[in-house]
Amino acid sequence: MRIHYNNKKIEITVRKVNFFGKVFGLMFKSVETENLLFENSFDSRMAIHSWFVFFDFLAVWLDSRNRVVEVKKVKPFTFLVKPEKNFRKLIEIPLNNRNRRIIDFLVGKKKDLNI
Repeated sequence: MRIHYNNKKIEITVRKVNFFGKVFGLMFKSVETENLLFENSFDSRMAIHSWFVFFDFLAVWLDSRNRVVEVKKVKPFTFLVKPEKNFRKLIEIPLNNRNRRIIDFLVGKKKDLNI
């Protein structure tokens, strides 16, 4: 999947989740799991949580044209994470070495991400 951010593009490998995937997301998975894509058929500001997610991840909210609307680092067991703007798609990206290129693209080379 190609996304657009700050007038640049990057290709990200994602797995589109089904109904059960939308319910569980990254819950009970390891940090080495794949990136997950959640798609809505309408614009939303729906909140997410990270209960039973045992690692940090990036939540990347996109519009209908795959342009990044917002990016947030989510810590484990956070009760409520909500974007400021409407979105159509959400990608959850585990903070691991395999995703280093994507993370650097979205947030820069920050040492505080502890990957």
